[in-house]
Amino acid sequence: MTFQVTVTPSGHQFSCDEGETVLAAALRSGIGLPYGCKNGACGSCKGKVIAGSVTHGNHQQRALSDEEQAQGGALFCCARPDADITIEAREIAASGDYPLKKMPSRVAKLEKLSDDVMLIALQLPANERLQYRAGQYIEFMLRDGKRRSYSMANAPHLDEQITLHVRHMPGGLFTDQVFGTLKERDILRFEGPQGTFFLREDSEKPMILLASGTGFAPIKALVEHLIYTKSTRQVALYWGGRRPQDLYMHALCEEWVTTLPNFTYIPVVSDALVEDQWTGRIGFVHQAVIADHADLSGYQVYACGAPVVVDSAKRDFVKQCQLPEDEFYADSFTSEADLAA
Repeated sequence: MTFQVTVTPSGHQFSCDEGETVLAAALRSGIGLPYGCKNGACGSCKGKVIAGSVTHGNHQQRALSDEEQAQGGALFCCARPDADITIEAREIAASGDYPLKKMPSRVAKLEKLSDDVMLIALQLPANERLQYRAGQYIEFMLRDGKRRSYSMANAPHLDEQITLHVRHMPGGLFTDQVFGTLKERDILRFEGPQGTFFLREDSEKPMILLASGTGFAPIKALVEHLIYTKSTRQVALYWGGRRPQDLYMHALCEEWVTTLPNFTYIPVVSDALVEDQWTGRIGFVHQAVIADHADLSGYQVYACGAPVVVDSAKRDFVKQCQLPEDEFYADSFTSEADLAA
């Protein structure tokens, strides 16, 4: 059995097989619904069901509360139609420009960027390239059928190798392998590009780039793309970590200040110790943005990192700083621990 899904306000329609999620059917049909984690944790795919009904799979309450669901709210990554439905969703132009590919890759380099962050450089097969937009991610396909997602940390024009920043999560199925047994020349299979987090190049609005921890990886790709395209947009990068060593490419960010016109860099540390001798900004990174930008009504914000940082930033920027909600673009880095919660 198949159901018809109608998207408003665009009027686009696509079919959804019984048991298939709305998001999966949309992507299969080339309809660019926004999404991030695809597992009910980040809320990027949230929209409304305005006619018909859906059944939700497992998801986190912070991504879709019972109250929102009662008012027609839906997470399309885990919502399955019960009949023909009409949904309200903001479509993403150009999100499906590059086809999904399943590819083998060889580990070309492993480099520790800090005690708990590893850079993985992947060499693609000869004469193969992965077309993608800066900010998107790939999914590793593991032997047990599970998948793990990581954002690409290099801009598309630097695609001779794909680089990733992997934080060690002790007990993690994939990260224990990365920090324990993975070695150069090993083969890893992945599928990509994924995600609707990428630069909206049809705008000249000033940008706030907000990163926490390894949320810096896709932000790095965005900045490299801005440099490559000789962008003159005003850009402010706020990168937050608990300790100074969490800002594992701090020197590179300082170099960008001299490379990219109208670029500023504000590092923020929340839990510096005396021995760190940290003299920069302290506190929560999104609050540093608020302290510097009381009015964000004319800005775009691109935020990546821990769900609590992304969620807090969106809430406070919209409520306190008049940021238009549809100018907040995010990639919330959910872990298996988040999903278990």
